[in-house]
Amino acid sequence: MTDQRIEGTATEMGGKVQNGLGRLTGDSKLQFDGKLNEVKGKATEAYGRVIDGLDGLVAKAPAQYQDTARKGIDFARRKPLLTTGIVAGLAVILSGLGRRR
Repeated sequence: MTDQRIEGTATEMGGKVQNGLGRLTGDSKLQFDGKLNEVKGKATEAYGRVIDGLDGLVAKAPAQYQDTARKGIDFARRKPLLTTGIVAGLAVILSGLGRRR
């Protein structure tokens, strides 16, 4: 289990508590912040699951590529937002190339 999964679960639980307190006190801002933290926590936990899955794939990769793949996964662990941005940017570029006539 990666740090992202633990952090995501903790953030999600904290968000649920915030949401509940907001509902109990009638504080809509606290409720909104709680919902936002729940979503952040779920996203972070999902990111951690993906990273864990990639670890399993690296073990199955040819030996000559394992070191490079591990470096990439370590980068993704340290910089999740940057990694997500890079992947999203590549997806936009690749989708644009696919539509070109």
